[in-house]
Amino acid sequence: MSTTIQALAGEGLLSNDRFVENYVRYRRTKGYGPLRIHAELIARGISEDLIEHHLDMADNAWFAEARLVWQKRFKGTLPRDFKTRAEQMRFLQYRGFTPEQINNIYHSDL
Repeated sequence: MSTTIQALAGEGLLSNDRFVENYVRYRRTKGYGPLRIHAELIARGISEDLIEHHLDMADNAWFAEARLVWQKRFKGTLPRDFKTRAEQMRFLQYRGFTPEQINNIYHSDL
């Protein structure tokens, strides 16, 4: 088994770099934010350097992603009270979006 893995890695068919690139793209399309994706990659034993190379937490596109996830889940309905807002925020935190990305939803023009 070890020789097979070494052969695949030698041919460039198996690499952590390709795995991270594809994993980030896949989880992002499933509606997960950068914090969650980062934690999942750490749990899989991927190095911080490799994660940082493929997962740009400061990318402004994450704001749009957070908004899309929020709109899909809550139908674009702004919370009317603190309890509803807390529920929405917890959902987005669970999905792995940063507080800045979450707050942007409530403080920008809809």
